[in-house]
Amino acid sequence: MNYKVIDKDTYYRKGVFRHFSEDCKCSTSMTARVDVTRLVSYSKKTDTKFYINFLYILSKVLNSRDDYRMAYLWQTEELICWDEINPTQYIFHDDTKTCTPVYTTYYEDYKRFYECASKDIEEAKKTREYGLDPVNHPNWFDASYISWLSYDSLNIELPDGYLYFAPIVNWGRYREEGGRLLMPVSVRMNHAIADGYLIALVYRLLENEIEKFTGDTHEL
Repeated sequence: MNYKVIDKDTYYRKGVFRHFSEDCKCSTSMTARVDVTRLVSYSKKTDTKFYINFLYILSKVLNSRDDYRMAYLWQTEELICWDEINPTQYIFHDDTKTCTPVYTTYYEDYKRFYECASKDIEEAKKTREYGLDPVNHPNWFDASYISWLSYDSLNIELPDGYLYFAPIVNWGRYREEGGRLLMPVSVRMNHAIADGYLIALVYRLLENEIEKFTGDTHEL
């Protein structure tokens, strides 16, 4: 859990950061459809889980820029950037209709990530405890699959003035449109460290990484 402290006076978004962390504390979010046709085909061809493959790509994208790894330490009033962030995924239990948070460590090595994520999911299926532990997992971001619906919009609200900078990403079921498989993905970030460009960039990076991932050879 290493990080670097950002100098607020030389931070390239210092004007925006000051305004949206002092004058107008708010978040910004966006929902768009991502073409996952190639990733679905790849997952079937390789007999791997689409869900874990997408989780890996999403984690890789959010680790690719400092803007997505920011945090605010209210105890010291420091703006920081984590060296790495990891996904908090959620496992749904059909019998209780509840979820269990799963803290999965991100590894750039696909094979290692896939194996660890699979193991984490199986372990989470054995419990019905909620088990949320943000204190001991400060550099984790929310990554939640809404499996029951291919939705058109989604909004996540946090308390007014709460300087929570970790990305919150949700995605729903993909559906066929015009011969392609499109999946709704929602990204929420704090406006102090992200704007429309940076959130829109997440979608562009996802599509680029999907194309690169499905063009590479990954063997488990």
